[in-house]
Amino acid sequence: MKKRVVAFGVFDLIHPGHAAFLKRARALGDELVVVVARDARVTREKGNAPLFRERERLALVAAMRWVDKAVLGEAAGRWTLLARLKPAVVALGYDQTVATPAIVRQIAKLKNRPRIVPLPRVGPRHHASSQFKARLYDRPQTHP
Repeated sequence: MKKRVVAFGVFDLIHPGHAAFLKRARALGDELVVVVARDARVTREKGNAPLFRERERLALVAAMRWVDKAVLGEAAGRWTLLARLKPAVVALGYDQTVATPAIVRQIAKLKNRPRIVPLPRVGPRHHASSQFKARLYDRPQTHP
């Protein structure tokens, strides 16, 4: 049986930090399933709609070579999806520590409890979507 790793994220404006995270997550098992956050959830939790719609972000993540399967998160939450995916490992990004207590509580309810592996930031500190977006918005438009 394959050792399945599950990772969660928004993955808006894909950048080298995302690639490094997914590569490291994939190294934790035999199969990487990535759950891409729904637009409504992103807007509710971050206060702004993502630049790319959920289906676009899903397609971009699915195309990455370390990803075996990409799925959209559930509108109501990610917990029944976790139960269906039955991961051996849940990989968390450096910026997902706020969600850890909720994830731990929900994982404790699962029949097969996956190991939670927080992954550190890899690469320069400027590899964050929010920083890339800020740089994009601050630049003057150079094309007509």
